[in-house]
Amino acid sequence: MFIRPYHPSDLPAAAMLWNLTAQAGEVVYKPLNEAAFHHKLFGTPAHAFCFVAEENEQLIGFAHGVTKTSFLPGETRENTPGFLTTILVTPNKRRQGLGSALLRALELAFTAEGKRRLVVSERNPVQLPWIVPGTPAHEHNKAPGVDEDCMGFAFLQARGCQVIAREIAMYLPLDRYKPDSKLEERRAALLSQGIITGRYDVVLRYDYDRMCDRVGSEYWRSVLQEEIAAPSPRPILAATHEGFIVGFTGPVDLETSGRGWFSGICTDPEYERRGIATVLFNLLMQEFIDEGAAYSTLFTGIENWAQTLYTRTGFSIVRRFSVMEKAL
Repeated sequence: MFIRPYHPSDLPAAAMLWNLTAQAGEVVYKPLNEAAFHHKLFGTPAHAFCFVAEENEQLIGFAHGVTKTSFLPGETRENTPGFLTTILVTPNKRRQGLGSALLRALELAFTAEGKRRLVVSERNPVQLPWIVPGTPAHEHNKAPGVDEDCMGFAFLQARGCQVIAREIAMYLPLDRYKPDSKLEERRAALLSQGIITGRYDVVLRYDYDRMCDRVGSEYWRSVLQEEIAAPSPRPILAATHEGFIVGFTGPVDLETSGRGWFSGICTDPEYERRGIATVLFNLLMQEFIDEGAAYSTLFTGIENWAQTLYTRTGFSIVRRFSVMEKAL
């Protein structure tokens, strides 16, 4: 047995190992054909590091990680980590040190790139869809960390990876959506304060930087910037006040899987506790239904107050994930 860099000729065997693991229910990831597997792991703007374990010219293990090549404001090549995407070992070769050897190969590759941390999180540029258990192949577009129910969680803990945050994945079949009975009252109360809620007209060019600065999110700033500049912007639901965006959710999108997709929900801290998030989130669910979406999924911090809002609208917890980190 030995560890070596991945070669394009390894694609069929690597994809087969991926699918065997997924179909056995050992991971929640979606099975992928060879083309989709290659596109997901190597078609993303990032620097990929990939290794395989081989015995008698047979692939028996696979590991993949990346470093970022495109950065949000405040990010640099120096302060971003190496991201672990996956480590897989064929069942009859486990507990022989192959997983550890593959992880070590990635760690050395990251260290050679000047990385000081290995991280497993949703910030990985490679986004792998996973199937919500017990559903008709309803999927979420990326994993927010390590699935706590998979064997990889204990594996990484035993090798020095620390849990730095916990996330819950939530799911709602939209025919079970529970609308807020006081939605229009809440909108009227906000309007009486000069706060308008609903679809945002991008031609208004209202300021969103103040909100993003206060929240501390370059990701949401980039979402708004890119969507507003798009030739055909998708619907954005927003709360606006005196020329400022003070809350938003969206962009509203319908994926081919039938999932209603959105990037997140955000409220300016100076405007919290007024019901803005409740209004915008209910309007979002209504937009999804109007678009013909069958379901929606999201993830949030395990202690995030927004979990209560999501539960009130009918969402339930379907999986728990951990964001993990290891110093290199």
